[in-house]
Amino acid sequence: MKRLWIWVLPLLLFASQALANTVWIVPVKGAIGPATSDYLSREIEEAQLNGVSLVILEMDTPGGLDSAMRDIIHAITTSSTPIATWVGPSGSRAASAGTYILLASHVAAMAEATNLGAATPVALGGAPQPPSSDDGKDQNAEETSEGTNEGSEKVPAKTAMEKKVINDARAYIKGLAKLHGRNAEWAEKAVSEAASLDATEALELNVIDYIANSPEDLVKAIDGQTVKVNNRDVTLSLEDPVWIERTPYWRAEMLAVITNPNVAYILMLIGIYGLLLEFYNPGIGLPGVLGGICLLLAMYALQMMPVNYAGLGLLLLGIALMIAEAFSPSFGILGLGGVVAFVLGSIFLMDSELPGFQIALPLIFGISIFSVALIVLTVGLLLKIRRRRVTTGLETYPGKIAVVNDDFIDGEGRVQLDGALWRAKTKDHQQLKQGDHVTIVNVKGLTLTVMPDDRQNK
Repeated sequence: MKRLWIWVLPLLLFASQALANTVWIVPVKGAIGPATSDYLSREIEEAQLNGVSLVILEMDTPGGLDSAMRDIIHAITTSSTPIATWVGPSGSRAASAGTYILLASHVAAMAEATNLGAATPVALGGAPQPPSSDDGKDQNAEETSEGTNEGSEKVPAKTAMEKKVINDARAYIKGLAKLHGRNAEWAEKAVSEAASLDATEALELNVIDYIANSPEDLVKAIDGQTVKVNNRDVTLSLEDPVWIERTPYWRAEMLAVITNPNVAYILMLIGIYGLLLEFYNPGIGLPGVLGGICLLLAMYALQMMPVNYAGLGLLLLGIALMIAEAFSPSFGILGLGGVVAFVLGSIFLMDSELPGFQIALPLIFGISIFSVALIVLTVGLLLKIRRRRVTTGLETYPGKIAVVNDDFIDGEGRVQLDGALWRAKTKDHQQLKQGDHVTIVNVKGLTLTVMPDDRQNK
């Protein structure tokens, strides 16, 4: 019997561990981009496979890209594992894209001294401004009960495209709010008026579900509550949970690094200059290999970010011109034109007004100054080389002194130069004797044109 318990006890311990309530805490920090989207989607998928009881997204974000935000929301809404978004700790925020994710979560909570909102698409100009004239007013603006127009508080949308984007965002955030019975009217204001709320106001207006100062407080508050998960009611059983703090794995960290626009830009420059160096000096190998790897990493990063195709075209033109300068030096004209095109392409490259997805102007100007200095240095060295006297080859023969080997007949004979015999002739059929010194005038083929050197023949 004792032997049986020895075998059964480990199995029971393993089973109890497997059946324990598990809570994952997944950090969401900084701007929401492709790396964040990939990381959160994988974490949610892995949580479903491992039977996790609850996933808490610990959020502090200023917003991010629309495409990345929608991927995260799709992963949340289709998840069979309850997802809670907690804006914390105190001092954190869930602005712009963070507000959408918060409203899409099965449980929405905030810590004290946090805020959410300002969900207007930033490509439309960011903060709300009153229309500059009556022409900018929306003819379909709703009237308040007092008869005044609310359009003055709304973010102006003067073009059809801007109206389409705002209306799409309004409908999207209203649908997310209604999904879990939250305040859809205020959610609409977060888009149309860039409204923001602190935690207390958000709870009063039914924008969030709970105020909790820590994940532990949140779990205590929602234990036993019923939430709608993937169109079915799920009762949360979170007594004595096992806490697991998730950290980004190496792939997510690498994506977060290379999808930084500045890093991607630097990788692209390293790739370009590495290939240029390989073109200038074929056979080295290392610059070409390193340049190719960096350029491919940069292209992979750029395809995950909002890229302006006009800027990309200017970048490619700049690359082509600099490569052309490498193959056929043109006193720097092609190189300088390539630098100008490259700088303009760098400025126009990112099609986003979010600070976290723009290339820093000091970096662009610093690289451009370096590129101009490099091309100027290259052209200067080229001109210096061209002005330098030739030191090898037949071009160095004019002006040298040779000795007549045989008497000239009819102005032709042979001379000795540097130990070699050359066929030679004079311009005026001058007669030269053996041992006379002559000066080489020019070289044509294997025949030297010479003239007597009176200084040596005295």
